[in-house]
Amino acid sequence: MESLLIIGSGALATLFAARLSATGVDVTMLGTWPAGLDALRKEGARLVDADGVERAYTVRVTDDPAECRWARFALVLVKAWQTERAASQLASCLREDGLALTLQNGLGNREILSESLGLGRVALGVTTTGATLLGPGLIRLGGEGTISLEAHPRLAALEATLRAAGFAINVIADARSLLWGKLAINAAINPLTALLRVPNGELLQRPTARLLMAELAREAAAVAQAQRVELPFENPESAAEEVARRTAANRSSMLQDVLRGAPTEIDAICGAIVRAGEAAGMPAPLNRLMWQLVGAL
Repeated sequence: MESLLIIGSGALATLFAARLSATGVDVTMLGTWPAGLDALRKEGARLVDADGVERAYTVRVTDDPAECRWARFALVLVKAWQTERAASQLASCLREDGLALTLQNGLGNREILSESLGLGRVALGVTTTGATLLGPGLIRLGGEGTISLEAHPRLAALEATLRAAGFAINVIADARSLLWGKLAINAAINPLTALLRVPNGELLQRPTARLLMAELAREAAAVAQAQRVELPFENPESAAEEVARRTAANRSSMLQDVLRGAPTEIDAICGAIVRAGEAAGMPAPLNRLMWQLVGAL
């Protein structure tokens, strides 16, 4: 693949831009954060590795969708509350035969994108890879994870490009399983790290936090079961702990949002679980509490 459009300029967008650019892909980042775009334009997408070594990778940067009308493939890496804006931008710049892959947190992103682009031009994926934003255009890898993708007839070239950039790829047929698996893990880790102001791995070191993490994961899994969704793992508690272990040094995206006073994705994560539970007659009181507490921040 010669070129790729990334919607977003935050932590994961910068990580993907750096790793893809390193393999020779011509990356364009479309965003709205002035400081981030300025830093990316002047200094490139900068990645600090586990040894503390910083490397910079050249990317194209714009805030104008009109400059991206060539896009055949796009990665959507904005917050859930920004998805409507991203959908509007993509409607004007994604080619008719193009494909947008969402790797966002929470429920509803695919549906919002599909309303503007059509189902055939949207693919669903989730990732457990972590990245901490150290400053505009500068990130530290927070732990390697997996990118799980739904099977899609137009996805082969993008899948190959992501593999070439060193990402671990897993293709899954059941999109709902994909979404709810990530949702259960997000619900177990993100709100607790945001409330306690700790990196992911610290949850495993605090007995009460670890207990809460397990209960949140099990509650989300119960709602998924009530929705007749089969999760991609047998034990939600173990799955959440494994992700927290692999990304131990990472600050979750929700903690990063809270620390810089930005809106969080709590509505699309714990809020979505509560709403889905209500619809299925399955209460989710602990997720409701997290939804309210993070909202109170």
